[in-house]
Amino acid sequence: MSYFKRYLQRPVAETTLLIDADLYLYRACAASEETIDWGDDVWSLATDLKVAKKIFQESIDAMCEHLQTGHFICCLSDRDNFRKDIDPEYKGGRKKVRKPVGYPEMVKWVQSTFIWYSEPMLEADDVMGIMGTAPGHNTIICSDDKDMLSVPGRLYRPMSGELLTISKAEADLSFLTQVLTGDPTDGYSGCKGIGKVSAARILGHTPSWNLVVNAYAKQSLNEKYALTQARLARILRYSDWDVEKNQIKLWEPTR
Repeated sequence: MSYFKRYLQRPVAETTLLIDADLYLYRACAASEETIDWGDDVWSLATDLKVAKKIFQESIDAMCEHLQTGHFICCLSDRDNFRKDIDPEYKGGRKKVRKPVGYPEMVKWVQSTFIWYSEPMLEADDVMGIMGTAPGHNTIICSDDKDMLSVPGRLYRPMSGELLTISKAEADLSFLTQVLTGDPTDGYSGCKGIGKVSAARILGHTPSWNLVVNAYAKQSLNEKYALTQARLARILRYSDWDVEKNQIKLWEPTR
């Protein structure tokens, strides 16, 4: 049995922090990266991993102290991503974005130092989303990523110091908003011409999938296209995961 499956099937009473390790490792490496001028027009980049490790550890310590728990799990993304099977262009633009020097070694360090979870084909966001909505678990997701606003439960945002309790209705609204607006950073466009303000107007006080479909139809885009955008936008929850088979259940709209 995988560690992931074992965790989901075993209720945990202690408050456990689900750490967005991808994000905080990236920040620690970026903050530790230095440009070095060797003279004679020779330059290089270097990262002092001792500094990066210290920054990452201090970030974890600060979260644990603020939220008054010593239990945490570092959540990491797999190399493969199920969304690329839905749309091969998903996050295609990020191929050109260089990760900070030393990032792969920092991932190995986390894996040898802390309790961590990753799951084939899932991003860290999905790991946190599934674990954070599993019944019987007392969790707080720790991430500054706005995508995590679409997951019901408790969310701590270290940059602002906010501890939010997100209801299912609020999470669903955030999700449908993302389906309409898209996310250029992640490489899916949503519904052309719709931003946060127009999305709020479209969804109103009773957001529904039909309202999303109607908005796409006005741009001559069919429901199949809208569903593709939704599946790219969806941060997986426990309801989107088959625990017995240990596999994804692609999101389907409620009629």
